[in-house]
Amino acid sequence: MAAERGKLEILQKVWEWANEQLTGEEIKTNLLLATDCRGRTVLYMAAEHGKLETLQKIWKWAKEQLTAE
Repeated sequence: MAAERGKLEILQKVWEWANEQLTGEEIKTNLLLATDCRGRTVLYMAAEHGKLETLQKIWKWAKEQLTAE
């Protein structure tokens, strides 16, 4: 919902918590690639609702996370 509504401050807190508590694989599967009941990912939600800044931030985090792994 934070991605859908463009709430970068909430996404930032979730990302920080995830980096402290989860492994890279868990971040990938439980945050970046996780889907809702309709099969939509966090990237899809940001794009669908026109939240360009949010989409760019999530994309940056995904590239960093996937490159680190």
